[in-house]
Amino acid sequence: MSEAVVRGVHINYEVVGSGGPWLALTPGSRRSYAELVPLAETIAQGGFRVLLHDRRNCGASEVAIQDLGSEHEIWADDLRELGAQLGALPLYAGGSSAGARLAILFALRHPESVKGLVLWRVTGGSTAAEELAEMYYGDYIKLAKAGGMEAVCHSEHFRACIAARPANRDNLMRMSPDEFIRIMAMWRQKFLEAANLPIIGATEAQLRSIAVPACLIAGNDRIHPPAVARKVNSLLPSSELHDDVVSKRADEQLLAEWDPKEWKSKEPAMAAIFTGFLRRVEASPSNSVG
Repeated sequence: MSEAVVRGVHINYEVVGSGGPWLALTPGSRRSYAELVPLAETIAQGGFRVLLHDRRNCGASEVAIQDLGSEHEIWADDLRELGAQLGALPLYAGGSSAGARLAILFALRHPESVKGLVLWRVTGGSTAAEELAEMYYGDYIKLAKAGGMEAVCHSEHFRACIAARPANRDNLMRMSPDEFIRIMAMWRQKFLEAANLPIIGATEAQLRSIAVPACLIAGNDRIHPPAVARKVNSLLPSSELHDDVVSKRADEQLLAEWDPKEWKSKEPAMAAIFTGFLRRVEASPSNSVG
């Protein structure tokens, strides 16, 4: 593990692999990058360098609740700065769920810095937007209103952030509950505004504007429905969709939530799909960088 100061915030990161094109992978929700290490190691064996990092407010990185745009926009801009510091740009960007949203926003906000996208469990639909907005933001607003920043520090997520970096408690306690609530409410509103978009975070026009190639693996649950992956695949100008990696389910028979054990068992297949895609893009005559 290493650490970089990215836009004033301490970010915990790791590079897996010693050479080759760069690929940045990000997990879903606000989880630590640790869950992606085995997948990254397999991809790195194929000749790539995989950049993993804990986003601000996640894992062992610094907690910094700031009004700099939506949370995913902040994360996308942080990744661009981290990549620049490491000399990794342009890079391939990818991830699952929230990590996929970050990668897509990275491509939209920093098109000169991205070579391609690898995405799995893409999130979309009103069910996902409403449930996740409450989980990511609404629950913390309630805590701050009821018990101030002390209650926020005792929440499961931020308690883990403090355990990983004790200074995070001071960062949180320095915030006024009103400011914390204001920013969380703003982030929640931006999230809810995406309820009717093809995916949370991007319009049809924005997806059509992404010029780099993409590789998608469809989910099979209500938050990551396969219909959303099919829609994104139809909008991206250069995209391939794999909808048979995890068990295929009809739209009316989706899992209530994603199955971590099923996805873990499919990591060898995912690594093969992604490395094959990356090699094809790297070998393409149109690939003028790298």
